[in-house]
Amino acid sequence: MNKETETVIFSAATGGGDKDIGPFNTDIILNYKTLITNIGGAYSPSTGVFVAPVKGVYYFTIFFHAGWRHHTKLQLYMNNQLMIMTHDFSTISDKADNEGNAVFLQLNQLDQVYVHLLAKTYVWGSDYHTTFSGFLVTEM
Repeated sequence: MNKETETVIFSAATGGGDKDIGPFNTDIILNYKTLITNIGGAYSPSTGVFVAPVKGVYYFTIFFHAGWRHHTKLQLYMNNQLMIMTHDFSTISDKADNEGNAVFLQLNQLDQVYVHLLAKTYVWGSDYHTTFSGFLVTEM
């Protein structure tokens, strides 16, 4: 049996020209506009949403950089279900923060994965600091 496997790998940064993204009055889907890699085209930089092209196990990471002025809270969702989060509280003594988290998810074809930036929180927007990445580990 010779089964071709799909290659799905993406990595994107928020972009935004080295400035704050947020805070907003409501939760938003964080749009990672700067594509670093998007093999398979499953991540959309215009919507901030990854759509699984095939059923399988995927690995996702979220990382952020932020300063001390506001809280930061990112939540990674699969469809409408919270899967993981990472956050940091503002402090005067700690001038910069870097946080992250990672998860393996079993997805069906067309499942969606995206990151929420919670209301009244923010991240640093640049082509290098705040990222969302993922890849297909194995098809099922």
